[in-house]
Amino acid sequence: MAKKQDQGARTTLEEVNESLSTAAQRIEDNKKYINWALIAIAVIVLLAVGYIYGIRNPNLQKAKTQIGKADLELLQGNEDEALKEYEKVADEFSNKPAERAHLNAAILLYQKGEYEKAAKHLEDFSPAGNLIGPASQSLLGDCYVNLKKLDKALAAYDKAISMSGDNENITPAFMIKKATVLHEQKKYADEAALYQSLMDKYPMYDRQSGFSVEKYLERANALAGK
Repeated sequence: MAKKQDQGARTTLEEVNESLSTAAQRIEDNKKYINWALIAIAVIVLLAVGYIYGIRNPNLQKAKTQIGKADLELLQGNEDEALKEYEKVADEFSNKPAERAHLNAAILLYQKGEYEKAAKHLEDFSPAGNLIGPASQSLLGDCYVNLKKLDKALAAYDKAISMSGDNENITPAFMIKKATVLHEQKKYADEAALYQSLMDKYPMYDRQSGFSVEKYLERANALAGK
């Protein structure tokens, strides 16, 4: 609707400009017409967007209010109450506050040792961003490790590694977690290859983290018969 009115305004303005006989007055009148036309179009667009947004997100404000209560409970140290509120938001809504509720609930459940429930929230969470996204997948991998679902853990760690975009601060940690699972599965050659890749890509990680990648590489190579 706004597009049609905009096209009509441009056509009218071209005709007005072509028929100018007194330049100063006509240009001034033209400016006023342009301003009013643009204001009218802007109002129509804003009303349309507001209407559509209101229809598609009728519960957004309610979700924000509820997750705010959960945040307050957490700040006050009431973790159980906060968890209840986060889970309530996650169950009732499907918007951005609900996404954060899934993640926060998963973190609290993991800390309580309720790995199955934590994993379910993380499975319902849509990972995004180059920090929160991979961190959420790493936590999902941790849940699977505790649940002895090692293949799923590997897939989660792979996703975390892929999403982190070679971030030297977090990617090596995800690689080490994956290597630990490979060791548990007795896939020593794969474990050694991953440690070697870590050393090649992030040669300063040993010194910065205090984790001896070389020591674990040697162990994996020995177990792999190399």
